[in-house]
Amino acid sequence: MIEITVMRVSAHLRRENRRQEQSVLRFFSDMVIDYSKREVSVNGTEIALSRKEFDIVELLSVNAGQVFDRERIYDIVWGLEGSGSSDTVMEHIRKIRSKFSAVSLHSYIETVWGVGYKWNG
Repeated sequence: MIEITVMRVSAHLRRENRRQEQSVLRFFSDMVIDYSKREVSVNGTEIALSRKEFDIVELLSVNAGQVFDRERIYDIVWGLEGSGSSDTVMEHIRKIRSKFSAVSLHSYIETVWGVGYKWNG
């Protein structure tokens, strides 16, 4: 009986490992986002993003078309660990845009004046 239980647990762990190894990819124009590996590439060039920059890109791209104000982005990305202000979001988005514009003409993060930001994939 113990042997069967061990075999079942081993099989379950193998299936779980296979699931975890699968990448979750999304394609936007000339950009590929691998959410599993936390990597962004444009035209085959990998874009080095900080942890928070990737978190912002992930939030906006997963919810493409939805507008997020700075306060909401800050609350979602920084959560309880945040000790700054929503101005931090503006600075991070400026850096992300700069990195994207170095390799692409496409503007992925759109400013909705007076409201916030949305993904323009």
